[in-house]
Amino acid sequence: MPAVQRANTWEISDSEEESDLNKPSSSSSGEKKKRRRRTREEVQEEQENRRAAREKQRQEKNKLKEEKLEEQQRRREAAVRVSLFKPENFIKSLTLQIHAALLRDAGCDVLLRTLDGLQWKNCIENQGLPNSISWTRPALQTEDEAKNGVIEEDQVLMVISHYEFEDMVMSHKTETNQPAPIGVVYEEAESLLQHLYKYLTEASRKFVTVLVISHQQRSGSGDEDHFDFHLSQHHLDTEALLVHLQLYWNVSVNFLFGWQEVTDHVVAVTKAVSKRPYKALCGEPDLGFCMDGSWSAGVRVDRDGRGLAQVWTRQIQQLNRVSPALAKAVTSVYPSPSLLLQAYEQQPSEEERRRLLADLTVVGGAKERRVGPELSGRIHRLLTSQNPHLMLD
Repeated sequence: MPAVQRANTWEISDSEEESDLNKPSSSSSGEKKKRRRRTREEVQEEQENRRAAREKQRQEKNKLKEEKLEEQQRRREAAVRVSLFKPENFIKSLTLQIHAALLRDAGCDVLLRTLDGLQWKNCIENQGLPNSISWTRPALQTEDEAKNGVIEEDQVLMVISHYEFEDMVMSHKTETNQPAPIGVVYEEAESLLQHLYKYLTEASRKFVTVLVISHQQRSGSGDEDHFDFHLSQHHLDTEALLVHLQLYWNVSVNFLFGWQEVTDHVVAVTKAVSKRPYKALCGEPDLGFCMDGSWSAGVRVDRDGRGLAQVWTRQIQQLNRVSPALAKAVTSVYPSPSLLLQAYEQQPSEEERRRLLADLTVVGGAKERRVGPELSGRIHRLLTSQNPHLMLD
């Protein structure tokens, strides 16, 4: 029985095993078949594929390089444009067009000397609105609405004497007494008022400001409206003309004393005109009273209440004429509105509630100062008033 079991364990002999090892496997023969030599067409096809891949890579690299150069060129052009639009550079391109009729007044020399001292370009013209001062500049490449390569600014000043203004008043009175609608231009009239109407009709986008000159000295009160002709019998007619110009033609009238004030006004308008393109380029917000920086970004308040003290300080700063030091003086003593309301309730009278914060010391500045009764009363009205239309000042 044991012999039979041992015989069963040797079913494969050594000779058979050696013969199996000497036989080549099918996998090795398959590998040899795969290692066959490539044909010339296959080699050429592979070379062409590699060459096409390298060419594609080179084109992509050149495209990226061109895009980078174009971006750099755009940035350089934008930088040059921004530099041209800066007020200190843009004002050099402005040219003041002074009407020849203004040279008849000897006081115009003050304006001309000032412009020459500032090295601003100006020229004498005999066209357009009589007695006017306007501004022109060369057109940029991006501006298509240029006429003969020149851009005319929309601001125009009309400088007249108070005698000429009186003539305009009488001309307006004559027109209004005739049976015709208000604003009609009469062809037979030759006054400056008619020239002004004609100019505004042809140039609807212009904003004209009339500067009336009085050669008297300014009074001590500084009121610009105290001219002799205002105190004359034509006072109501003058007011009627001012209202008519403002409502129907959007023309404002300024009364100045002498050519020095006219010169100061011209200089101020010139600087304002030079600042407009740069502000428009920088995208200045329409709400000019919004502050920049952290104020406009708000205050972050965490879940644990961190930041509420700063919100309380900013809330007081929203009042007119309240500095950060004044607001800090209040919030350091009363860290929250509820604590301040509790302090108000503890006061026996309304007067003491209004003066509760008056004696608080403001830290900072050259000398020590107090919050004062005026601000104390405004804060009291802010927190206790039930009238939503109440003026805090």
